[in-house]
Amino acid sequence: MSVISGMTGFGRADGAAEDWSWSVEARSVNGRNLEVRFRGPPGFDSLERHAKSAAQARLSRGQVTLGIQAKRADPGAAALKVNQDILARYLVLANQLAEEGATPPSADGLLSLRGVLEAPEVVDDPEGHAAVEAAMAASIDQALDALKLFREREGSQLLPVVTDFIDRIAALTAAAETEATAQTAAIRERFARRMSELAPDAPGLEDRIFLEAASLATKADVREELDRLTAHVSSARALLQQPPAGRKLDFLMQEFMREANTLCSKSATTPLTGIGLELKAVIEQLREQVQNVE
Repeated sequence: MSVISGMTGFGRADGAAEDWSWSVEARSVNGRNLEVRFRGPPGFDSLERHAKSAAQARLSRGQVTLGIQAKRADPGAAALKVNQDILARYLVLANQLAEEGATPPSADGLLSLRGVLEAPEVVDDPEGHAAVEAAMAASIDQALDALKLFREREGSQLLPVVTDFIDRIAALTAAAETEATAQTAAIRERFARRMSELAPDAPGLEDRIFLEAASLATKADVREELDRLTAHVSSARALLQQPPAGRKLDFLMQEFMREANTLCSKSATTPLTGIGLELKAVIEQLREQVQNVE
């Protein structure tokens, strides 16, 4: 069974090839859509395209930040050599100065003079560069896989929380249905009492009470709202089994709240209004949790 995923996570992968070593970190936070930001080492510009396509293949929502910290060993550090001709010239000058009273030069001082130490020319290696780039791309994939796994774990923790809120909405909808059946009688009783107080001897009072109460009951009928709430509950439960569900759940929260608002505005009894208000509170709590669902 598929499991919903969260949108907060972290993944890391390390790698090395040729004379390069690196670490890749992938982080993500909540976001309405998928937004990928990449920062890589100079000279590996094509990795950004790979990073974005790899993220899109694994994730559907969230703000994702991918970064590569890379360093390259100095290929000429172990192969430095002394230019004997230039060193000899420096020594001649140094000896002349020493005869005039100057301090004789030290070995490290001589080696630091320009041209004394020479490093071999670094030859461009396109094949080696391509191999390093491919290895870095593989590390990006590994970091994103770790990030996806992290987000799935978050989703497994979110699932029971979201399910509980949906169950509470279902229970409140059922309670509202029970209370709604008593609305007609309550409206008629309240209207009859008011009419009896205001015009106890008015002709045709009973008929007028019946007609007016029926009209008010029609305006206060919340069966359609309750039917839609029940349908929304079923839709929400189905979406949890069909990830990624975040965007659809976002939209469904608006529909839930619309029906709850209408229920409150059409309510003719205090108990039903109380249920409607509690329903709105639970829907809002559910909406906050849904913001974390991919």
